[in-house]
Amino acid sequence: MHTPPEKSFMLTEIARLRGEGNAIILAHNYQLPEVQAVADLTGDSLGLARQAAETDAEVIVLCGVEFMAETAAILCPDRRVLLPELHAGCPMADMITADDVREAKEKTPELYVVTYVNSTAEVKAVSDVCCTSANAVEILTKAPADRPVLFCPDRHLGEWAALQVGRTDIGLYPGKADIRLWPGFCPTHHRLTLEDLRRVKKAHPEAKVMVHPECRLEVCESADVTTSTSGMLTYPAEVEATEFIVGTEVGMLDPLRRMYPAKNFYPAAAEKMVCWNMKVTDLESVYNSLAQDRYQIAVPREIADPARRAIQRMLSG
Repeated sequence: MHTPPEKSFMLTEIARLRGEGNAIILAHNYQLPEVQAVADLTGDSLGLARQAAETDAEVIVLCGVEFMAETAAILCPDRRVLLPELHAGCPMADMITADDVREAKEKTPELYVVTYVNSTAEVKAVSDVCCTSANAVEILTKAPADRPVLFCPDRHLGEWAALQVGRTDIGLYPGKADIRLWPGFCPTHHRLTLEDLRRVKKAHPEAKVMVHPECRLEVCESADVTTSTSGMLTYPAEVEATEFIVGTEVGMLDPLRRMYPAKNFYPAAAEKMVCWNMKVTDLESVYNSLAQDRYQIAVPREIADPARRAIQRMLSG
């Protein structure tokens, strides 16, 4: 039976290995508290993408899921990008393939493809531009008004963002709508229902409700604010409320409670809002990644180059 190293030993070794290897540890906001605690930087997908592009570290340990590590590898082709757990995937990213996008563009050559970063490198490579939950509205605002848009793979984020910019001709792919939504979704956010929100709101009637735009539209429309995880970290400072209902993956509760110890945060549906792919990475994973130089994520140049252009269009906006 495997006996994991003691926590104190791992913390000491992580600090040593990080320094000796000129490594930086990036962790998504949904990661376990112990992983966020050892990270140099934490953030949402957009924040991690920017941090990966700007770091001068030789090794990037990306504590998240595979598409995030791919994005770091695409933006930093001269760095070594490590994903501590190789099986940390994203079900939504697997809901569309590059062939799906190619087929859509063959049927409608003028199609403008906006791809959420929660996607594979191959899908990014055949897209016009990428977006995150933090800037999807901005990216759609800049999309050509005279071209139909395919928003993929998250139909919930696409619908919400399109409505924010006044694009109301919206429909599921493969229809003829102005905004065509690929029928993918985040299983974690998709599970949150309006009934869940009403139940927790009844228990905490004074609480402000903040939800992630990957949630169903009726959930987004019932919230006080619909925003990315980075937006959730700033919203409590912008209002006088002291109670908040958090409609996203339960990992967000830890950074919120650390940042605002005088305020109370309640999960919208604790038993539902768990992404197990985000939870497979633990402190031992980070230690092993640095100690054993595992697992490197590399993207072939023929995929990385066009994918980088789509990501850079997003970052330069």
